Amino acid sequence: MAGFLSILRRFYLTAYNWIVFAGWFQVLYLTLKTLKESGHEHVYSNIEKPLLLAQSAAFLEILHGVVGLVRSPISATLPQISSRLYLVWGILYSFPEVQKHPLISSLVISWCITEIIRYSFFGTKEAFGSTPYWLLWLRYSTFLVLYPTGIASEIGMIYNALPYMKESGLYSVRMPNKWNFSFDYYYAALIVLAVYVPGIPHLYGYMLGQRKKTLSKSKKE
Repeated sequence: MAGFLSILRRFYLTAYNWIVFAGWFQVLYLTLKTLKESGHEHVYSNIEKPLLLAQSAAFLEILHGVVGLVRSPISATLPQISSRLYLVWGILYSFPEVQKHPLISSLVISWCITEIIRYSFFGTKEAFGSTPYWLLWLRYSTFLVLYPTGIASEIGMIYNALPYMKESGLYSVRMPNKWNFSFDYYYAALIVLAVYVPGIPHLYGYMLGQRKKTLSKSKKE
């Protein structure tokens, strides 16, 4: 029974990783095609559905960690996936005014390259039990450039959405109401931006540590 469950786990994770890989590959292809043919103003409108689908699929990775399908620590997975979901649903989807901003292109390209490498890495590892060194190196090295470009674009997009949050009051709850509760989405976004300050060095430091540990171990083997 344990052997069957192990095979089922590998089959599921292999399928999951390659399906999401295909989703991000489609987003990258549409992004580059749009930039070439129409310009950055039309990138979001052409990638909205596949982007939302590909990024929302990452929610399952939190569940994978909770139920023990993968060994990735929730402390590292949860903040990264939560921030991504906040960006795609809480910023890009919710505020059409920022959907033509040039930072969307750098944001999406950074995400796409990162995820294409990551999902192909884990898809290969689950399917064959190991990965070639070049893919391992890409998995643990490209973040050195892509993490800063991605994070800078995320912060830029949240910042550019702030005036529209304040003006529209979207997702805010005003007093008085029957719950005797108030919530201001604008100030919540400011808190999110503040969280980036300690969060960036923490996550970047964690990834640097993982890179050193993994590549050193691979060279010894």
